[in-house]
Amino acid sequence: MSDAVQFRTTTQHMLKESKVYAKHILMGGLSGFESPIGLDRHDRIDALRTGDIGFVHSWDINTSVDGPGTRMTVFLSGCPLRCQFCQNPDTWKMRDGKPVYLQDMIKRVTRYKDVFQNTGGGVTFSGGESLMQSAFVSRVFHAVHENGIHTCLDTSGFLSKNFTDEMIEDVDLCLLDVKSGDEKTYYEVTGSQLAPTIEFGQRLNKAGKKIWVRFVLVPGLTDSVENVENVANICETFRGAVEHIDVLPFHQLGRPKWHEMNIPYPLEHTESPSKGLKQRVRSQFETHGFKVY
Repeated sequence: MSDAVQFRTTTQHMLKESKVYAKHILMGGLSGFESPIGLDRHDRIDALRTGDIGFVHSWDINTSVDGPGTRMTVFLSGCPLRCQFCQNPDTWKMRDGKPVYLQDMIKRVTRYKDVFQNTGGGVTFSGGESLMQSAFVSRVFHAVHENGIHTCLDTSGFLSKNFTDEMIEDVDLCLLDVKSGDEKTYYEVTGSQLAPTIEFGQRLNKAGKKIWVRFVLVPGLTDSVENVENVANICETFRGAVEHIDVLPFHQLGRPKWHEMNIPYPLEHTESPSKGLKQRVRSQFETHGFKVY
């Protein structure tokens, strides 16, 4: 990394390396991660800013839709959006995650290097919103990328200003959620603005990175012909980067979490899209020349 971005390491004071602190170390809460829970609020904010720690909800090894091959997918805590169809409302608040050392995360990822290389996989940072912890994500990506491990960023792009062009250099693939094609619907879906997503996709394209666009198809919310056309038009502004578009049918698998957390669920009675609706939307994207899954 150039001299333009400098990260300092955590000091002994910040991690409170003492006999008292040692008694407060969590082991096994995240399947073997050592988690520094003895930090006060000021030190946690400082360590988060520099990327010395990250707040992690959970992680797993999978071969699903989080990128190519077998992947270690790390779900970070904290998200500024409040999507109506969110499957993981338990990741909204950063404080609900467990703080994990930077070096511990790097070691855990590199442990699976042979598996990644044999399957064409790698590590994916998801959430929550991964760009809420840009310093932590970028430092992990930089370290493992130098070790030959494929990196994937799963994001809405809403916090794109947190992620510098230099940080983008260590991203091999981005799973970019384009949640709507017009401002009104985007605000209805997320409570926020669409423009940062577009800007981030264009920056990824300019940097020569690859994008898998994700679009969640929700009957009565994101399914209008006009909205889908607008999503396709947005994707055309970073067409050179787009390898394919994933049309993800809405489902109710996240509903139990909303109930458990006593959060009013806005899509309580919304059904999954019909076969005909899914085909119509896929055809719209294909008409624009995109490969669609």
